[in-house]
Amino acid sequence: MAASGRGSNLEALLQSLGAGAPARVVLVLSDRAAAGALAMARARGVATEVLTDPSSAAEWLAALEREGADLVVLAGYLKLVPAGVIELYRGRIVNIHPALLPAFGGRGMYGRRVHQAVLASGARESGASVHLVDEVYDRGEVLARARVPVLPDDDPDRLAARVLEAEHRLLPAVVLAAARAGRPVPLPEPVESHP
Repeated sequence: MAASGRGSNLEALLQSLGAGAPARVVLVLSDRAAAGALAMARARGVATEVLTDPSSAAEWLAALEREGADLVVLAGYLKLVPAGVIELYRGRIVNIHPALLPAFGGRGMYGRRVHQAVLASGARESGASVHLVDEVYDRGEVLARARVPVLPDDDPDRLAARVLEAEHRLLPAVVLAAARAGRPVPLPEPVESHP
């Protein structure tokens, strides 16, 4: 897993991967030494690594190969994955995005900015999307979406909280389905919190 922030999706994933689960988190990478996801991983005995050069495919690949990673999960990771990593893991890198892609995706569309854009658009629905990662931000095939209503009194923070709850159901469902299928697979809507 790669994360730049506090790690709430990592926590949701770890909670879903209990004893007997077909997958486990073997490594958490980050471009930020202070990322909460790193501390959370260390507390759970998961290997961690701070990328000294997030654009270095060699650095990514050395860590992924050392830990035997089969699937790369981006959760709040804000940089592009190096092309060399995408090439070797093509079809095995997924990202969770806090909107219903293809809307409200692309460079610079993360965090509060996404929710502000959704509200400014007048959309009546938002949610989360898990998609395959390629060389362009948020362009890869969408594997699953979880929808939430946009309420009349929403502000970016209230909408973000509702979308984050959806993310916490969606990401584990996608990872568990990928583990069972041996590769990331599309999921039907709606996505339930536990398979």
